[in-house]
Amino acid sequence: MKYYLIAGERSGDFHAARLMRALKQQDSTAEFRCWGGDMMKEAGGELVHHYDEMAIMGFVEAATSVFKFRRFLKEAERDLLANKPHVLILVDYAGFNMRVAKFAKAHGIKVFYYISPKIWAWNQSRVHKIKQLVDRMFVILPFEQEFYKRFDYEVDYIGNPTADAVHEHPAPTDFHQRNGFDPQRPIIAVLPGSRKQEIEEMLFEMLRILPPFLDYQFVVAGVSNLDKAYYHHFERNNVRIVFEQTYDLLRHAKAAIVTSGTATLETALFDVPQVVCYRTSTISYRIGKAVIKVPYISLVNLIAGRQVVKELIQGEFNARNLVAELHRLLEDEAYISEVKTGYGEIREKLGRQNSAQKAAELMVGYLLTR
Repeated sequence: MKYYLIAGERSGDFHAARLMRALKQQDSTAEFRCWGGDMMKEAGGELVHHYDEMAIMGFVEAATSVFKFRRFLKEAERDLLANKPHVLILVDYAGFNMRVAKFAKAHGIKVFYYISPKIWAWNQSRVHKIKQLVDRMFVILPFEQEFYKRFDYEVDYIGNPTADAVHEHPAPTDFHQRNGFDPQRPIIAVLPGSRKQEIEEMLFEMLRILPPFLDYQFVVAGVSNLDKAYYHHFERNNVRIVFEQTYDLLRHAKAAIVTSGTATLETALFDVPQVVCYRTSTISYRIGKAVIKVPYISLVNLIAGRQVVKELIQGEFNARNLVAELHRLLEDEAYISEVKTGYGEIREKLGRQNSAQKAAELMVGYLLTR
C-alpha cells in the first residue's frame, strides 16, 4: 500500500521513522512519501519537504508565517491528489496537519493520526473536528484515551514510543573516550531543543550559570539538522557540544537542563534529575497562558499528574533560579530521591507496549478491512 506521512518537527521525524519500519514489516511492499526529516528518509520515505522549512515556535511567530504555511498547504494538497495514497498518516503538528486532514477527507483519502495533537492542553473543542476528519487516532499518553472517551470518540492507546526507544537504546561504554571528556568530572546535560528559534531563546541563558559549577562538564546536545558551525558561538572552556548523541549523553549525565518538549520525558526515562525551561515572546506567552488548560508544560509532570520536576517558565527562567535548582539536583539527596520516585511512577504508567509495532499492526488491519 501507499502511505503518505507528515511530521513537522524532529521528534515526529523520529517516531514516524520507527513507525515506517514497523509498517514495512507488516506490509513488505509498502511505499512511503513524506514530509519530515532525515530519519524518515533513511527509513525509506521519499521526502517532499524537510521539517526545518516548517519549524515555527509560538503563537505570534506562527501568525506571521501564515503565507508560508498556506503555500505549503497548497503544495501538500496537490501532492496528495497526484500520488493518491491509501492512507494519510499525520504525526502531531496540529496546526498544519488538521488542515491537510480536512482536504484529504474531502477527497476520499483515509486519515490516521499517530501521536495526538495536544488538544487536551488548549482548545479542547477541536476534538469535534478530529472526530469528523480522522478515521483512527493512535494515542501515546495514558490520559489521552480517557480524554477522548469523554467526547464519545474511540481511540487506540498504543503505548509510548519514547519509552520504547529509551528501553532499546544500548548502553555505550566509550562515551567519555569518544568525545574527549574527563571521566573524573560529572556531566551536566544541556538539551536546548532542536529548532534554531528555540535554541536562541534558551541556550544563552542556560549557559550563564557556569561559574558556580566549574567542577562539572556542561555538554550540549546538538542536532545535525542545524549547521554545526551554528553551535560554535555557544562553546566555552567548560562547554562542549556533541551531535546526535542525546541518549548516550543522558546515560552519563548527573543532572540536566532541558527545554520543554519530548526531551523532558526522555530525560526522566533515563532517570536524570532535571529542571525544565521554557521561554517565548511576551505576546505568545500571554496568549498561551490565557488559553492553556493544563497546570504544567512538561510531559513529566503531565503524565505524573503532579509536579515531579521544577518548571522555569518565561520570567522565572533566569540564571539565578537555574543555579538554585541545579544545586538542589546535584547536592540534595532527599530531593533527588523524590524526583526519581516520580520518574518511577511515570515508567509504571507508560509500561512497555512496543508501540510502533502495535500501531503498524492496527493500521494495516484497519486498511485491509476498509
